[in-house]
Amino acid sequence: MVLKIFCFKSEDGICIFVYCWNPEDISNAKGVIQISHGMAETAARYERFAQVLTRSGFIVYANDHRGHGKTAGSVENLGYLADKDGFEWLVKDIHTLSLIIKKEHTGLPLFLLGHSMGSFAVQRYLMLYKNELNGAILSGTCANKGIYLSIIILIAKLEIKKNGLRSKSYNITKLTFGRFNNRFKPYRTKFDWLSRDNEEVDKYINDPYCGTIFTAEFFYDCFMILKKLGKKNSIQFMPKDLPIYIFSGDKDPVGNYGKGVTKLFKYYKKYGIKDVTMKLYPMARHETLNEINRDEVMKNVVDWILSKLE
Repeated sequence: MVLKIFCFKSEDGICIFVYCWNPEDISNAKGVIQISHGMAETAARYERFAQVLTRSGFIVYANDHRGHGKTAGSVENLGYLADKDGFEWLVKDIHTLSLIIKKEHTGLPLFLLGHSMGSFAVQRYLMLYKNELNGAILSGTCANKGIYLSIIILIAKLEIKKNGLRSKSYNITKLTFGRFNNRFKPYRTKFDWLSRDNEEVDKYINDPYCGTIFTAEFFYDCFMILKKLGKKNSIQFMPKDLPIYIFSGDKDPVGNYGKGVTKLFKYYKKYGIKDVTMKLYPMARHETLNEINRDEVMKNVVDWILSKLE
């Protein structure tokens, strides 16, 4: 595997940091996998998955989202996306990278994988840029949580008014993530809900770019997008013929322990998505790509992608 690192400038002038992992023999590449990482983590955490993908003949791109990783520039800037419409800008950044990929690799199929927050960004992407992809993959995702979203949006709005856009929101962090460990008592760390693999959890905790408290602006913009995703008429903007693969752990609190994942799957089926597949892994938690059964998880993703190239 060969690593290439570069940056591109977003439409609003931010330098977006990108990792590109290439197979040793790029001339026979089967396609490109673009990765949209989750909240409070970085694209670098997907290097192991990229090794699996490149060995299978795929080129892999993953950018650090705005407010994350090396795109944020410093730990102090983590969790702040933009003065306005930050999550929409984040989705635009993903699309800009897609266009760069398609220009560099004309004719190769492009699949977009999003994990957790990144999966919500992919859902929004599918409504705005329906003709760019050959398939979409959603990891650690969930369907709309209704009135809960409105409550978080209201709290974020009040905090922004009182403390400013860049204020760290400890209240919303507690409301959104505070109960995630409840089913894993006695827990070792506050991030045990991520994975059953203690080493992976410790790596996350010891990374200064992971697990930080995000801003009120982030929560406001992110949850406004989640409300859009949950509207019944939003499905009309999604491509009905695009293959979609959804996978998650059935002990993932983000996906409401499988219930929210199943709800999303049924929602897509009900409103006309023709090719949607769901896989729930028993006992697995939020980061299935970092779980104790990750080899099985990664193989299933690769097999699904390959099946769409046949």
